[in-house]
Amino acid sequence: MANAHRAEPHAEDAAETEEAIYEVIPCDRMELSQRLAVEELITTEASYVHNIQLCVSDIRAHLQKKQLPDLDLEGLFSNTDDILHVSRRFLKGLEATATQEHEQLLCISALFQEFKEEMENVYKIYCASYEHALLLVESYRKDPRLQEEILKTLNATVPHTGASDLSFFLVMPVQRITKYPLLLGKILENTPASASAYPALQAAVRIMTQVNTNINEYKRRREVATKYNKAEHLTLRDRFARLNTHSIAKKTTRLSRLFMHEAGIVAKTEDREYDKLEEKFQCMVSSVAVLKENVASYLGHLEAFLLPTPHKCELQVDEGPAQQYRHFAEYLHCTVFPEFKRRLDRLVCQPLCSLSDMLVGPQQLVKKRLDKLLDYEEIQERKSEMGSVTYDEEAAMNTYLAINALLVAELPRFNQVALQLLGQILCSLSTLQRDLAAQVLHQAEKELEQMPHGRMPLPSFWKMVEDTLQQSGTQLRTFCQAFEMVTPSPVTQPLNPAEERKVLSLVSKHGPDKLYQVTSNIRGSKDLDLTLQRGQIVALLQSVDTKGNRSRWLVDAGGPRGFVPAGKLQPYCPVQSQQPGMQMPALESSTERRRHSYASPEAPRPQVATFTPAFQVVAGFSFAARSPQEVSLQAGQPVVVLEPHDKKGSKEWSLVDVNGQRGYVPSSYLVTVPVQEPMGWSLPV
Repeated sequence: MANAHRAEPHAEDAAETEEAIYEVIPCDRMELSQRLAVEELITTEASYVHNIQLCVSDIRAHLQKKQLPDLDLEGLFSNTDDILHVSRRFLKGLEATATQEHEQLLCISALFQEFKEEMENVYKIYCASYEHALLLVESYRKDPRLQEEILKTLNATVPHTGASDLSFFLVMPVQRITKYPLLLGKILENTPASASAYPALQAAVRIMTQVNTNINEYKRRREVATKYNKAEHLTLRDRFARLNTHSIAKKTTRLSRLFMHEAGIVAKTEDREYDKLEEKFQCMVSSVAVLKENVASYLGHLEAFLLPTPHKCELQVDEGPAQQYRHFAEYLHCTVFPEFKRRLDRLVCQPLCSLSDMLVGPQQLVKKRLDKLLDYEEIQERKSEMGSVTYDEEAAMNTYLAINALLVAELPRFNQVALQLLGQILCSLSTLQRDLAAQVLHQAEKELEQMPHGRMPLPSFWKMVEDTLQQSGTQLRTFCQAFEMVTPSPVTQPLNPAEERKVLSLVSKHGPDKLYQVTSNIRGSKDLDLTLQRGQIVALLQSVDTKGNRSRWLVDAGGPRGFVPAGKLQPYCPVQSQQPGMQMPALESSTERRRHSYASPEAPRPQVATFTPAFQVVAGFSFAARSPQEVSLQAGQPVVVLEPHDKKGSKEWSLVDVNGQRGYVPSSYLVTVPVQEPMGWSLPV
């Protein structure tokens, strides 16, 4: 009995001890799970950084050494360098929290708070280009040669991973950024709600979840932008093939909405932030276009300046200034200019063309944003009236919002980078011009030192130049007088048949008072400029260009039409003839007679030949009648125009009388020519 009574207290103590153990074990398990979750975060981060390091330092470097032309390494690996840089620093911070025993969870939460912006910035770029990288990997699988090289690289650099292609490594950043909320959530689950780190862990989970949401939204915007920012070069047939009732209705709605904006019938949707960004962007676009045109014009003028090539001619002068100039010109042509042109192309032209190509995508997106804005306003108006919209209309509204948000987010950075590139290009251009001037000046000074007057004082040098010029002028005048006395009078040179027909055609189209002659060779340097030879005859269409510049005239060169400098045109004057129907002013001197193709330069507008209204209409081409209402023609056959149009008023057909027969012929087959025989049109001397 005594033993029994002694055993009862021991049983009670055991029961109390067991209850205490069961109370402690759940807390220990939660703490253990929490510790394991933290260790998982740190160890998986270390493994992830190690694999990214292998991807960048080993795999990509090995492929770069192979220099495979069809392998797009930038498209494959995107910004993995930036991800590696951020992840290394993040891992270092995680490992540093291990020393903070009771504050470790707070330090981990603060670390995610600190790196959230950097992580979002680098991972959103990578995730947005990940689909493109997978397409590249898939295309490389279909190329046996590339696939073999990739497998050799993987086996040589990372054989322990057993990776069969690059997608094994490319997916790691995408998986890692999406795993951070899960790892933090696991730590949070094993943290008591009463713990001091609990609110901080909750905030970290929310932050990383929001980071993933922002990355997905950015990826969606980029997909929308990629769809619309490609410049399509469609033919007219392709554009017509795309037309259908839906597209026509949509374009009509947009156009009417745009007209209502301009007329003030409906208010425009204002976005001042976007408007300022677009204004800067359009200014950048126009600046790049103008700079490209100016650089091309500058290079053309520089080439024209160096057109004289005395070093290629036999001057029959062994020494003296002429020989020094010959050496100098040879140095400019063969050394200075080719080197300058090569550097200009590499440092200015190529970067400028690349910058211009960069602007094409945003330009397309800006245009598409306007189209989608018009759709958005129309749908919003319909929604306010009806209270709801269809699924397609909702998608169209979301498309506009995505494009607008992307442009507002990306244009500031794009404008900044483009401005920096443009500034660097301008600095390169200025440096090249300064180097060119210094190189030419240095060579000129070297040549000048070898000349007999190179060390002469400047006043004495200018006095010598003036005396030499006066002496040369006197010799030239004496030579001209002697030349005028011994040179016979010029003989009228009739135009060749082709040129004669062209002149008659210009006379019939524009009249004799519109004819001008080119006084010197013209080389077109801009769009719509003509290249003409001295002596060519043209007809004036407009004495001003499209910008109101009166120094550039629009002319008809007997086929091509374009702009030429007004200073290189003189009114065309036919040679004096005794035939009736033309009156010419008497030539006063032998000198003026030799200007038989040009007017006197002193006269602002020389008197031109006056033609009598003696013209006739002839058939320029043969025409075969195809109905009783038409009449047949032979080329050169005279006709009488009864009505310059048909019964419906169309000027494409004319009613004519041919040898007593009346009928219609195409108006374009008729040519108006003078009645008299073609007179002797003069050629330039």
